Amino acid sequence: MDVNDRLDALRTAITAARAMPMSTSVVVNRAEMLRLVDELQAAVDEAGAESGRVLAERDRLIAEANAQADQIIKDAHFERDRLVSDTEVFSVARRKGEALVIDAQTEASELRKETDDYVDSSLANFEITLERTLEAVRRGRDRLAGRAALDRLGGDDVDAIRLPEHLEADR
Repeated sequence: MDVNDRLDALRTAITAARAMPMSTSVVVNRAEMLRLVDELQAAVDEAGAESGRVLAERDRLIAEANAQADQIIKDAHFERDRLVSDTEVFSVARRKGEALVIDAQTEASELRKETDDYVDSSLANFEITLERTLEAVRRGRDRLAGRAALDRLGGDDVDAIRLPEHLEADR
């Protein structure tokens, strides 16, 4: 049963129904209207089920087509690789590529060694600078400690201190 046919039958039944005096209402046969509505419902259910079947079939066909397309692509890649690997050009290119890789690895190794030497030299210079700075800091702290000791001495103690200049004058 077609949904549109059932809707047309329902519209015809309502249109042909006897009108109520002085009203837009009509008198319809309840049983006939319910039958038409039931038929319409059955037609809608059938159309929905058919739609589901059609969609499922479409999805199956699409999945099958995609699988075939994937297989065709895989076969084409395999054939291409086979044809390319059989050529002399490919063999020559592969040998040149391997030589380039070896050259690049050698150059990278040399650059790594040069970089390590440079970093080691820079760190050694930095170490020497730090040692000199540390020695200057120690001397400065020693002087401060000596000045603090002088500040703690009393007046007579300070007079008793003999500096190198005084020792030469005594001679």
